[in-house]
Amino acid sequence: MPNDALGPGRTADAEAAPADTETLMRRIHEEYRTPLLRFLTRLVLGQQELAEDLVQETFLRAWRNLPTLAAEPQRIAPWLYTVARHVAIDAMRSRQARPPEVGMPDPNRLTTGEDVMDRVVSTHTVRLALGKLSPEHRAVLVEMYYKGASVAEAAQRLGIPEGTVKSRTYYAVRALHAAIGSTESS
Repeated sequence: MPNDALGPGRTADAEAAPADTETLMRRIHEEYRTPLLRFLTRLVLGQQELAEDLVQETFLRAWRNLPTLAAEPQRIAPWLYTVARHVAIDAMRSRQARPPEVGMPDPNRLTTGEDVMDRVVSTHTVRLALGKLSPEHRAVLVEMYYKGASVAEAAQRLGIPEGTVKSRTYYAVRALHAAIGSTESS
């Protein structure tokens, strides 16, 4: 077995590794944490927090398979990078399979009661954002939220099926949130 199985300057005694799994795991962690983090950060398109979670998952799997890794120390690096890649693929697939996560509002920006100025700013922000929506989305939101129409009433007034009202409302609210975000940042 090569002496640099754990990386440059590292040595691994095949007989001692199974007896001292904690030391081996510490050495693996010290040697590969930073390179794995860079590798996973690139795979998940710069999402640092997700990459850190995936590094931890990779090391958890390494801990579970430590007897196998200790038996063949020269295979540690390829094994870690293969597992890291699979963990990243699994994470991205699971995120695609569920609805997108919605960020929580900043508690420092929430209003605390009836503040007239906050209402004026909110009204102005929503009006600006409504102007950025398509006419179909804007019409559905006006019917549903400003005029207080039910789905059936909005469908009748707009001359479209109720299912279309529901789906347009869903997408219009999402588009409005996105437009408000771009309005606040400008």
